[in-house]
Amino acid sequence: MKFSESWLRALVNPSLSSEALSHLLTMAGLEVEERVGVAPAFDKVVVGLVLSKEKHPDADRLNLLSVDVGQPEPLAIVCGAQNVVVGMKAPCALVGAKLPGIEIKQAKVRGIASFGMMCSEKELGLAEESAGLMVLAEDAVVGQSIREHLDLDDQLFTLKLTPNRSDCLSLYGIAREVAALTGASLQAVPQATFKPTAAQARKVSVAASAACPRYTGRVISGVNARAATPAWMVQRLERCGLRSISALVDVTNYVLLELGQPLHAFDLNKLNGDLDVRFARAGEKLKLLNEQTVDLQDDMLVIADTKGAVALAGVMGGADSAVDDATTDIFLESAFFAPGVIVGKSRRLGFGSDSSYRFERGVDFAATQIALDRATQLILDICGGQAGAVTEVQSALPVRHAVKLRTSRVLRVLGIALVADEIAQILSRLGMVFQQRGDEFMVTPPSYRFDIAIEEDLIEEVARVHGYEKIQPTPIQARMSILPLAEAQRPLAKLRQSMVLRDYQEAINYAFVEAAWERDLCGNAAPVALKNPIASQMSVMRSTLLGGLLGALRTNLARKQLRVRLFEIGGCFAHEAGGYMQHERLAGLAYGAALSEQWGAATRNADFYDVKGDVEALFAPRSLSFEAAVHPASHPGRSARILLEGKAIGWIGELHPQWQQQYDLPQAVVWFEVELAALMAVRVPVASEVSKLPPVRRDLAVVVDEGVAAHSLLTALQADKAPFVVELGLFDVYRSKGMEEGKKSLAFRVLLQDTQKTLTENEIDNSIARLLAVLQQHGAQMRV
Repeated sequence: MKFSESWLRALVNPSLSSEALSHLLTMAGLEVEERVGVAPAFDKVVVGLVLSKEKHPDADRLNLLSVDVGQPEPLAIVCGAQNVVVGMKAPCALVGAKLPGIEIKQAKVRGIASFGMMCSEKELGLAEESAGLMVLAEDAVVGQSIREHLDLDDQLFTLKLTPNRSDCLSLYGIAREVAALTGASLQAVPQATFKPTAAQARKVSVAASAACPRYTGRVISGVNARAATPAWMVQRLERCGLRSISALVDVTNYVLLELGQPLHAFDLNKLNGDLDVRFARAGEKLKLLNEQTVDLQDDMLVIADTKGAVALAGVMGGADSAVDDATTDIFLESAFFAPGVIVGKSRRLGFGSDSSYRFERGVDFAATQIALDRATQLILDICGGQAGAVTEVQSALPVRHAVKLRTSRVLRVLGIALVADEIAQILSRLGMVFQQRGDEFMVTPPSYRFDIAIEEDLIEEVARVHGYEKIQPTPIQARMSILPLAEAQRPLAKLRQSMVLRDYQEAINYAFVEAAWERDLCGNAAPVALKNPIASQMSVMRSTLLGGLLGALRTNLARKQLRVRLFEIGGCFAHEAGGYMQHERLAGLAYGAALSEQWGAATRNADFYDVKGDVEALFAPRSLSFEAAVHPASHPGRSARILLEGKAIGWIGELHPQWQQQYDLPQAVVWFEVELAALMAVRVPVASEVSKLPPVRRDLAVVVDEGVAAHSLLTALQADKAPFVVELGLFDVYRSKGMEEGKKSLAFRVLLQDTQKTLTENEIDNSIARLLAVLQQHGAQMRV
């Protein structure tokens, strides 16, 4: 909302500077986004009257002027403007004046002394281009400062209003707010003084009464559509960002800015029969004022005559019934349309309008006829004519329900003690109607406030008017203690630190992803879909973190990052048990070189086993197992399910070549994803005695079938828990000369130890024999 400060001060004039007024509005929730002057700084420029004009004796394009500037003697000024004529009034810069980029000095121009300069809009900084001198009105006072005459000390405010404050989308609404905040007197809307004299009227019916609870209009006949818009109105419109079009249109725009009520003027002679407010019918089209022809849909409210739609209600009028210079009779409309009916229509059609912007948010339904009378009076004053009686159709208007406000609740929410009388005074200044019973109020919001529905809304109003700056911070009085941290639970910050120490960087992605990602990477044909996605490529909820990490990888590759290691901790979503379930997971990927470029190791790309080692390090000292399995996102032969104590907790693999090619990745990507709950749980350390005796090592080499997994044997050995065995590990796999086809040799390291005594050969042999028996049960034979 852009407006002129001088126009605002004509309605309410608090004893505040422009800067203080800007701060007041911002602190009250009406953020002043910008405040600029209407003209650059300059001085010593006055209204000048050209008394005489003579040709310069030595220059064909220059004139010697005698200019009255309100001083005892007229000034001699050399001027080259082509539009200068005797009797015109124009800005005159006196000697010593400082204009944008130039200082006026007494000078000789082709031998003739010049004691000033006649100015154009460009020279005053009021326009980028100008064709000649700026022509002033005939009633301009000679010698008056041009800044005073044109009100060039005015400031332009631009408010960044929140959607709930539609009541401030007008000068009168802002003035009403300033009056409430400062206590300054508010000027009333000028009363209409005309009397209806024309008998002509137009019948109106409202078929969609719920969509249009109130419709008013009147015929004004005999208007002069070519009448000039007054300079004061043009100035106010332009300073609010609207250009002057014609007197009739300018009046409707002026009342829109002044009172916030959109109006529309139909050319009465272009309407056919009576008017009806209804929803559009199938196949109807309408050419709008912006020359766009739209296909009307059945949820669009229209104003129609007997031939069809003539305006899109609350959005824009039709071109075929628009006023023009030949218009002599008009039908002036002022209505209240339900916000729910108008919202979204202009966006659907690909354009916006000042009318739809206000109707979508809510317009004061009690001021419908006030705005109609105000516009009628201005039209009669400017364009002449005769006004007819008001045609009004009214049904059930929005009900303003009373809201309870408790003084105790104000104290609890704001933390400041306001007595009931102070709250009552604030409510009165805001125009609220209320009944007070002790410390409780039953408050009925005014018709222009659509944002007051619950007690907290009223508390916010009390805080705004009281002043946020007056609410002093108070020390926290609650007893606070450090929350207990279970020793069996790993802090999330420590988990992040572990990933960073393994050279990964954290990424944070949207939980909204492309449906194609879910289909490609998860084989998920029915992801959790969003009813109202913020973008077409963010239409479903993710069931894996991999898609977001691949997107972040592509972004890094586009910025010439050749080695990328990323991880993310976040929620994944799926349909489960007739509802929705959220699972927290940690995922990571590695791309490019396994190590940063250096001289200490040969360059090689990160592979499956590098990432497998990272995953195992995260779970240490707990032992993981990996089971070959197929995942839609992974290479068929380089994919595994991650198991912890026999339970599947995640996946690891190399990205499938098809997706590598589809997502334009030059090299293979190795990725993993695990359940966060499995990572967060840790074993509580248990103290054990440190042996003073050295361990005994025995190596077991066995021959097994090629299909036997070494991990399955190692797991079986660990499960047997042979006496004195403190460590088991695989240290060699042999396939080569001397081995039968389809066989391989596995060598296990066995460490035995007792904390109390040295082990005897018999004890060692018994433990080794027990382990050999376990191996033989799984088809292993001692290697000779």
